[in-house]
Amino acid sequence: MIELNRLPGDPSELHLRICHDDGLWDTGQADTLERWDVAILHRRRIHDPELSGVENGDCNGVDCLLCRTDETNVGSMVFYRVHLDRGRNAFAAMEEESEDLSEIAQVVLDPATGYYTDEVSGLLEYAGSALLVMDRVTLHEEWRGQGLGSILAGEAIFRLMPGCRAVVCTPGISDLGTDIRRSDEWDRVTAKISMGWQHIGFRPYRDNVLLLSPTSLDLEEQRGHLRRQLTEPSAAWSATRK
Repeated sequence: MIELNRLPGDPSELHLRICHDDGLWDTGQADTLERWDVAILHRRRIHDPELSGVENGDCNGVDCLLCRTDETNVGSMVFYRVHLDRGRNAFAAMEEESEDLSEIAQVVLDPATGYYTDEVSGLLEYAGSALLVMDRVTLHEEWRGQGLGSILAGEAIFRLMPGCRAVVCTPGISDLGTDIRRSDEWDRVTAKISMGWQHIGFRPYRDNVLLLSPTSLDLEEQRGHLRRQLTEPSAAWSATRK
């Protein structure tokens, strides 16, 4: 349940900007690994006194022609589409790219072939050959703790997973505050993050790796519910600001 009073803005005004920067590099690494950056943005309408010559209180609401739209970055996500059938051996490409990708490759890919292990292949129906890795999800502190990360990640996954046979992630914490460095707090927060990812369809596989099958109905069934968690509170949030 989203606690509206704790949010700095209307949650229904959050949206995503998904971008792949293709450098046109003719290399096996670039052909195998595609990095997709997702900006999490929040829109708000601002009654601009310089435009209208009147005070903010004279704004007549959503139809006010004297308002401008302000767009603020409130977080980001990083995904990798890993193509197992072109370029380099995907295991080697992930191992070279980062430690986090290497740990995932060691769990789901065969080092010799760069393809899914027999066990992972047996768990997944064929829906394409690529692997989608959710590498990082970050929200600014004032937007955290309301389940928004899993809602927004679910939307990004829905857009990026066509042609993929599996989506994987490892629950982790990128912003290490003093309290989180304590082992008990680390365990509590990572367990909460893991449950959020499981809520959108990820399932524990092994060694802290979570696996989602694009052919399962979990994400599709949850998507409508998750979207309502953003849109339905909008009227209530606006009411609290009157």
